Amino acid sequence: MIKKLYTLFKIGRSLAKSDALSYIEEIYSPPLFIKIFFKVLGLKINSKSSDDTIPSNEKFANAIKKLGPTFIKLGQFLGTRPDIVGEILASDFQKLQDRMPAFSLAQAKESLRNELGEENYKKITYISEPIAAASIAQVHFANIQDNEKEVAIKILRPNIEKIFNEELDALMLLAYFIEMFLPKTRRLKLVEVIHLLKEITSIEMDLRFEAAAANELKNNTENDPFFKVPSIYWDFTSKKVLTMEKVEGIPIRDIEKINHAKIDKKELAKSVIQNFLRQAVGDGFFHGDMHQGNLFVDLSGNIIPVDFGIMGRLDKDNRKYLADILYGFIQRDYEKVADVHFKAGLVPSSESKESFSQALRSIGEPIFGQSIKNISAGKLLAQLFEITEKFNMTTQPQLLLLQKNMVVVEGVARSLDEDANIWNISKPILEGWLTREMSPKVKIEQAINTTGEVIERLPEIPHLMDKATKALELFVAKSASIESNPAIAKNLEIEKNKLRDEKNSFIIKFLVITVIALLIFK
Repeated sequence: MIKKLYTLFKIGRSLAKSDALSYIEEIYSPPLFIKIFFKVLGLKINSKSSDDTIPSNEKFANAIKKLGPTFIKLGQFLGTRPDIVGEILASDFQKLQDRMPAFSLAQAKESLRNELGEENYKKITYISEPIAAASIAQVHFANIQDNEKEVAIKILRPNIEKIFNEELDALMLLAYFIEMFLPKTRRLKLVEVIHLLKEITSIEMDLRFEAAAANELKNNTENDPFFKVPSIYWDFTSKKVLTMEKVEGIPIRDIEKINHAKIDKKELAKSVIQNFLRQAVGDGFFHGDMHQGNLFVDLSGNIIPVDFGIMGRLDKDNRKYLADILYGFIQRDYEKVADVHFKAGLVPSSESKESFSQALRSIGEPIFGQSIKNISAGKLLAQLFEITEKFNMTTQPQLLLLQKNMVVVEGVARSLDEDANIWNISKPILEGWLTREMSPKVKIEQAINTTGEVIERLPEIPHLMDKATKALELFVAKSASIESNPAIAKNLEIEKNKLRDEKNSFIIKFLVITVIALLIFK
């Protein structure tokens, strides 16, 4: 409890000193006691005043950055939630850089010895100083005995799980108090947001998951043109260590070196877009963070991705939805795009299909009236999701991740070829996939598979009917907090019970420590 109090005091003090409340007041109306509380926390013993020339949103983002790695991760996560922090701050949070000072080579070697065992550790004949350091882990180059290729080793920071968990627990308690004192914020489900971030980072801190993601992407893209995923060295990979083939290539942001190597930038831009769509639409599994820092190109023009901590997955229905939507917009067939939404049950039948089609036209026509270089499929999807909300369609998180990544991928492509026609590049991939999916052979296979599944599950039908009835009761009662994952929902309920138990003792202790800390801290 004392650690939570100190963490919350540190958060409040940093935000108060940065005058972050001025931004909060622009998007919310906090009660008077909250304003007074922040004014007290922000009192400075020295006479320096805050710089009024810096916009309030930048002050807020800078305060989050100074609080350290957990808060940088939180900021990046909230960058995907403009409904909570507003469009301006969401944009600032998305730019937060996940860079931290490196930990020592001696600590890195100690981690390797503990994780890999003495026998495998002795096979590492050379390990470099860290070449990159982020909030969760850092990377070294190394040589392994009997291995011809140099490898890259990613090592978790010492005690990083403990630090993240303690700070996220404190943030969850803060979110609980915000919801308690500001009822209007309950619709934002702040406790659930922090809980979800905790679940995500716990997965991110098990490097075996990242290794598995890289391995799956490599298998999926083995035959894709101009895309090459590094190999994983499983004997030298554990929960806290990830070892993969070292990338031999040019950073895709280094245009000068790409020009010097005489790599065709137009073809490279085309390859970036088409390979991303092959992953998303063709495989339903895509790299979720394809920014310039995570992409390299070799002398043969192959794109080599790194950092597989964030991956996206789309089921068959979402993939068909995505392909139909994008292809419909390419054809400027808004009635077809509207029909896809209604047939899939994504928009309730009670809504007007004609009005929805008109709303889609209001998105598409202004975009297609622009210069080719200004047309963005990612931004079009963002506007589509905004429109669909007005027609009571619930957007799925995986589609939001895809849309945001598509904007990034298009940015990478246009940095290589500013005249890249995103739509002409996308069309053959979408058209080819839809043609294959609509072929008689695929339809017959789908029918056979579906029939087989039904026959196999006939004995389960009475039990399934009982489960369906219970699910319907839950839906009507609106008692499911995180519908998509029962395990996460159960953990969330446990966390909420703990928060309720801590509430009363916390209030008294926090007030006492705040008064004492104000006398000590500047």
